[in-house]
Amino acid sequence: MPAEGGREPLIAVIDEGTMTIRFVVFSSKTRQELVSHKLDVVQKCPQEGWAEEDPQEILSAIQQCIARVVEQLPTHGLRVSDIVAVGVTNQRETCLVWDKETGEPLYNAILWSDIRTAVTVDHILAKLPDNNKNYFMPVCGLPVSTLFSATKLRWLIDNIPSVRKAIGEQRCLFGTIDTWIVWNLTRTNLGALHVTDVTNASRTMLMNLDTLNWDPVICKHFNIPPEILPAIRSSSEIYGKIATGLLEGIPISGILGNQHSALVGQQCLQIGLAKNTYRSGCFLLYNMGTKKVHSTHGLLTTVGYQLGPGCPVTYALEGSVAVAGTAVRFLRDNLNLMKDVLEAERLAREVKTTGDVYFVPAFSGLYAPHWRKDARGIICGLTQFTTKAHIIRAALEAICFQTRDILEAMHKDCGVPLTKLQADGILTGNKLLMQLQADICGIPVVLSNANDVTSLGVALVAGHAKGIELWDLTVEEDNADQIGDTFFPAASAPDRNMRYKKWKMAVERSLGWASTKKSVAMTDERYRLLASIPPSWFLLASFTLLTVSQALAAR
Repeated sequence: MPAEGGREPLIAVIDEGTMTIRFVVFSSKTRQELVSHKLDVVQKCPQEGWAEEDPQEILSAIQQCIARVVEQLPTHGLRVSDIVAVGVTNQRETCLVWDKETGEPLYNAILWSDIRTAVTVDHILAKLPDNNKNYFMPVCGLPVSTLFSATKLRWLIDNIPSVRKAIGEQRCLFGTIDTWIVWNLTRTNLGALHVTDVTNASRTMLMNLDTLNWDPVICKHFNIPPEILPAIRSSSEIYGKIATGLLEGIPISGILGNQHSALVGQQCLQIGLAKNTYRSGCFLLYNMGTKKVHSTHGLLTTVGYQLGPGCPVTYALEGSVAVAGTAVRFLRDNLNLMKDVLEAERLAREVKTTGDVYFVPAFSGLYAPHWRKDARGIICGLTQFTTKAHIIRAALEAICFQTRDILEAMHKDCGVPLTKLQADGILTGNKLLMQLQADICGIPVVLSNANDVTSLGVALVAGHAKGIELWDLTVEEDNADQIGDTFFPAASAPDRNMRYKKWKMAVERSLGWASTKKSVAMTDERYRLLASIPPSWFLLASFTLLTVSQALAAR
């Protein structure tokens, strides 16, 4: 789709992250960022383990970023009319509900990292055979966990009266953050688009990976009314046009969850390619092509992307590390080992090794491939010679060891080891970290020269959409010009394996620290199940057991 007057068409992106919102304009010729602006969003923690954001603040930040970029366009010789499409990428699993008549949120957005739904998880598990958290994995690819949107939605219904009332009055809408953004951008007096894409839907725990529809059985288990859920669409198509504001009339043609967007932005579009995003946590996605692989080693099966309606779905295996950059911030904020996280690399370089110190940053449990919510953080191997430099280096190595845990699991599931790992995210600026990653995993680590591959990924699918068609992502391209620094392993195999063995010993020591007792909710659920047995059955069973016991005693 050409811009007005034969000018170069541009692609704009709304990049809604956990803590930062950006609006970016890309060149269709070079695929480079031309103009951008970002703002931070305040994260609220009303109770321990809770994490929320104000949905209206998110919208306000988006509008401010758009206004700032539009203001800058003329200084770069650009116009708003040059923008031919908008893409949206967002933090996954974070979700909210709102009133479709007033447009007002019924509660704050509950973030992906929020763990308030532990009781809700126990309620669900109590109803499943053997309390099997993996019961739904053959359908949705995900275990029952506080991480995913379904448990957060169930908590909202159970605990917020205004949500239940709105559902009863058929005024309630549910969505992940992409849905909330698109609904507001397309809202008119006649209504608004209530949609999500397959990548975000695949992270709710409610979507069937085969049909790409909301699964009625899972919705029934969670007691979630399907009518409040958005329509599921592909990742690359024209969903509708922006209704008002500075971008009025421009089509929205791409939606991807942020980690899926990074997968596309890294050009991991062929089977066997993988990327790892290094931020507060780490998120490693492995392209499996059009064939699903159900992990037996603690990984998640998810949708990678779908490049248009009717196009085949590309699936991915995913492993998540809960604590990566957060561990470095912990050493700064809680232990005062440094004044700025940017000091971490310099301080860690002051020593050649960790001095046999290992840091397992399981602050609220371990994610893939362990999935142990009873794990807690430990630092072990301390001696009187240990310095803060050793501990900081151990924190960097912890990020690398956790990534190797995931790569080992992927190898077992897929049977083919990776030959390289493509890396992105803010932590890739730490060159020591990238070298340690190559040393610990034994494969090259390749950086992208793109400023932000997450924003780039959704720009690519938005430009690919039918009716926009600035490029064709189904055609394999030479992306050598997008490759940045490459870090090659310098450690020997015996050395890396010995260190990895000690890491696993440290992980074992981190397990079982938190109480694993069933919650009150689990006990109450069991009571209700027992109480539902008819009294006559209970008396008959009791009499039978008494008779059998007396007969055995007589023998």
